[in-house]
Amino acid sequence: MRLEQLIIFENDDLIALNKPSGLLSIPDRHDDTLKAASTLLKQRYGQVFTVHRLDRDTSGIIVFAKHEAAHKYLSRLFESRNVEKYYLGLVSGEPVHPTGSVNAPIMEHPVQKGKMVTNAKGRPSLTDYEVLEAFGLYSLLKLRIHTGRTHQIRVHMKHLGHPVVVDELYGRKDPVLLSSIKKKFKLGKFTEEEKPLLNRLGLHAFQLKFRDEKGTELLLEAPLPKDMQALLQQLRKHKQPS
Repeated sequence: MRLEQLIIFENDDLIALNKPSGLLSIPDRHDDTLKAASTLLKQRYGQVFTVHRLDRDTSGIIVFAKHEAAHKYLSRLFESRNVEKYYLGLVSGEPVHPTGSVNAPIMEHPVQKGKMVTNAKGRPSLTDYEVLEAFGLYSLLKLRIHTGRTHQIRVHMKHLGHPVVVDELYGRKDPVLLSSIKKKFKLGKFTEEEKPLLNRLGLHAFQLKFRDEKGTELLLEAPLPKDMQALLQQLRKHKQPS
């Protein structure tokens, strides 16, 4: 993977990458098998600064500052909720309401380390959603987070009863298969096992809107990765009439 293929925007102050699923947004001392996005950037630019994070399994847009002043400004901007953050998520089933909000506080799981739960004692958390396409078994949602809690969308979608697909922590880890959406599916003559359409978390950070230090409004967008595009193509093709 080459860094040039990941960069979607760059100016004197910041670099925005379209992070693949499975790539860490910050270095992890417990995991030497993956090169962090910041490590790739440091090899090219020298010092860079992490502004915000994405879960390892979430693909999409992530911003790094090129110098300390930009880091200070952007970090304050993200923390003050003056950045509009939009995601695309494929969830199980179809929400009853085509648009809505999940306003449910989130806290760490009392027992299971690394997992979050909705709980009245948690920190305030708000997620808006809009159903863009409904396919019966699955739905494509546009999601906006107003707060930045760990695993927020994943926790809120579970709370809504429509977990993000291929989410081992908050839903089911089973991959999305063509046989689950195509009637009369048959394996190829020389194929012993079906290849999954999607075998990672179906969540993509696709858009950020904010004003830079000069007051210029930036709209950064990360195209959907090929695996999610291919899955949506199959879902549209085999959608059952309602």
